[in-house]
Amino acid sequence: MAVSQGHVSPPTADRRLPTLGEALDQIESQFVLGGAIGVLVVDASSYAVIERSYGCEAHRKAMTNLHALVSEMAESGMGIGDMVLNGETGRGEIVVLLFREANEAHFYKHELPALSGRVSEEIARRGHRVTYPYLKRGPRSLKVGIGAALRNPTIDVATQVRRAIEEARDDADLNARLEGRRRRRGLVELVLEQKVLSVFEPIVEVATKTVFGYEALSRGPVGTEFHSAAALFQVADEEDLLFELDCLCRQKALAGARDLPGNAKLFLNVRPTTIHDPNFQADKLIRTLSGCGLRPTDVVFEISEQEAIGNFAIFREVRDYYRSLGFQIALDDTGSGYASLEAVIELSPEFIKIDGTFVRGIDVDPSRQELVRALRAVAEQIGAQIIGEGLDTLEELEMLGTLGITFGQGWLFGKPAPLRSDP
Repeated sequence: MAVSQGHVSPPTADRRLPTLGEALDQIESQFVLGGAIGVLVVDASSYAVIERSYGCEAHRKAMTNLHALVSEMAESGMGIGDMVLNGETGRGEIVVLLFREANEAHFYKHELPALSGRVSEEIARRGHRVTYPYLKRGPRSLKVGIGAALRNPTIDVATQVRRAIEEARDDADLNARLEGRRRRRGLVELVLEQKVLSVFEPIVEVATKTVFGYEALSRGPVGTEFHSAAALFQVADEEDLLFELDCLCRQKALAGARDLPGNAKLFLNVRPTTIHDPNFQADKLIRTLSGCGLRPTDVVFEISEQEAIGNFAIFREVRDYYRSLGFQIALDDTGSGYASLEAVIELSPEFIKIDGTFVRGIDVDPSRQELVRALRAVAEQIGAQIIGEGLDTLEELEMLGTLGITFGQGWLFGKPAPLRSDP
C-alpha cells in the first residue's frame, strides 16, 4: 500500500490512491505511539462534475493530481509515519495525517495552520492544472480545514480519529464561508466604488491593416483577485452580482470610449439581462451615446455564443430591440461551444467572431483552414462578416487574408489598453 511517509512519493496516475479505511491499522498504531494526531482535509467534492461529464477514470486522475499537489506542499513537514491519503470511500477529499507526541504544542499552534496556508495558496495558484484538461477553469479554490486529537485511552482510537477528521471538515466549511463573505464584500465594494477599468483591443481590417474598431474589455484593480475579467465575472456569478457588475462594466466602457477614433466601431459585450438595464433603454442610451460622441450605428453589441445557446429566444429579443435602434450584433466565441452553426443561423449577426482556439496556428493547420472556410461560406449566406480572434503572428494574419476573412483581432496588434489616461 502506497502511503506517503517521510519523503513524499505520490502515486502515479495509473495507481489507485490508498484510503483512510485501508490505512486504519497503521493510523491507530501511530496515534497510540505518539499520543497526538493532526489532520488536514482538502474537500474536493466540487470535482464530482468531472466524473459526471467524463467518467470515473478522469475523476481519479484529477484526484491523483490533487494528491500529488498536496503531498508536495506537505513534504517539508512530513515525519516518519505521516500520511497523505484519500478520504473515506466515495468521498472526494484528500486527508493529511501528522502524528506527533502529545506534548508537542508547536504542531497544533504553528505546523498545522502553516500547512493549511501552503495548501490553500497552491490550490488557488495551480489548481487549474489539477483538473486539466477536463475543466477549462478549475474550481477557484477548494475547502481546506484542520483538526486534531490527543489520545484518550478511554475512547476507541477509530472514534477519536473520526472526530478529528470531522473537526477538520467543519473547519473547512467555516473557512469557505468566511472566504465567501470576504470575496462578496470585496466585490460589493468594487461595484459601489466603481473600481472597474475599461481597456480596448483593436479590431483590424486584414487587407489594409487599419483599425476598424475596438472591443471594450473590463479589468478590476491591478494586483487583486478581481483584476482579470474571467475572475471578476466568475466571482460575480457565484455571488449573484452579475447584473450589477455587468451594468457597471458597460457604463465604464462607454465612458472610456469618449476618445474613440473617428469612424471606428465600438464592440460592447452584452448579456441577456442588458435589456433590463434602465441605462440601456432607448432614450437614455441614445443620450448617453451622444454625450460620448457616438451614434447607435457606431456600436456593435457582442453576444457570447456560450450564453446565447442557452436560450435563443431571449437573445433574439435583445438582438431585435437593439437592432431596431440602429445597433449591430456580433456573435462572440463562435466555435467554442457545441451549437456554433445553430447560433449563427438563429441570431443572424452582422459579425461572426471566430474563437481564438481555431485561429492560433491556422497558417500551418489545414483542418483549421477548412473550418474557417466553412464559416465564411455560412457568413456570406446571411450577409455577415468574420472577425478572427486570438491573432499572435503575421503568418496567421496573412492566412486569414488568403481565406478571405475581413477582420482580425489579437495581441499581434497590441495588448488591450485605455484609449485615454482618465477613463
